[in-house]
Amino acid sequence: MREIHDRIIPTPDSNAEVGQISWHPSKSIWYFSHLLIWLTVGISDFSLNAVLASLVLTIIILCGGHSIGMHRKLIHDSFKCPLWLARLGAYLGTLVGLGGPFTMMRAHDLRDWAQRQETCHPFFSQHNGLWRDWLWQTHAKLVLTAEPSIIYPQKLTHDPFMAWLQRTVWLQQIPIAAALLYFGDWGWVAWGVSGRMIISITGHWLIGWFAHNQGPRNYHVNGHGVQGYNVPGPAALFGFITFGECWHNNHHAFPESARFSHRRYEVDPGWWVLCALAKIGLVTHLITPDVAPNLSTRKETGLKSVSVTPLHIEEKL
Repeated sequence: MREIHDRIIPTPDSNAEVGQISWHPSKSIWYFSHLLIWLTVGISDFSLNAVLASLVLTIIILCGGHSIGMHRKLIHDSFKCPLWLARLGAYLGTLVGLGGPFTMMRAHDLRDWAQRQETCHPFFSQHNGLWRDWLWQTHAKLVLTAEPSIIYPQKLTHDPFMAWLQRTVWLQQIPIAAALLYFGDWGWVAWGVSGRMIISITGHWLIGWFAHNQGPRNYHVNGHGVQGYNVPGPAALFGFITFGECWHNNHHAFPESARFSHRRYEVDPGWWVLCALAKIGLVTHLITPDVAPNLSTRKETGLKSVSVTPLHIEEKL
């Protein structure tokens, strides 16, 4: 299941462009509730220790959970690891606050499928003004008039842990909140749960908006209506705070690669962690750009044959 092509089953009527935007009550209320908690309790019970606890949790959860556990492993299966480690990554990814494992896979698969068509709805392309896109991505949903089917592998659908995570996604913050309250106070909870999630969800959206609208590119993927961009700005800074997710043009060109950085100056902490885990034998079969399947050889049903064109190749991967 190393790519969305194995899970997306388009029909002749599938259309990535036509659909209806509507309010998503649970997502919107979840976001605003935690924003309110953070801005009230987080300010009234502010402490540097609460901020530090939040920072440590954010680093662990975003790097180990979102970037490695959810994106590189669960969604793209770009490396092999023991089942317990894959489950830990999915658990940490759920703590980000964006949704459970199947929610994340569905959102990612539909978006990537849509972006690979000639045209798609701006909800998927994120070719909106900044504020409209924030409103859509954090408080609304798109229901396509005719969307493709998504088939998940049995090793995931039959995994009781993954099913449990999906069913209890909103409850997973409770143990974290209890631990923060035990070691600190309600300010710790406001910063370590609510503040962490608001920063992570908003940051995830903002990086996605930049990554689909402007920035430098190393590659052009022929046949794709939406191109990815490497987020502009200080390479080291954005590489660190996104754990390598800012190199989105590289990821569009080689989506199955566990390594998002393609240049020496492109900082990719998620890749560093995977390399460290590989050294102690917990991770194997790391897919890199030089061994990733060539996009031009793919002729899956409903997808066009495409190829990757390097734009400015200055050094080897």
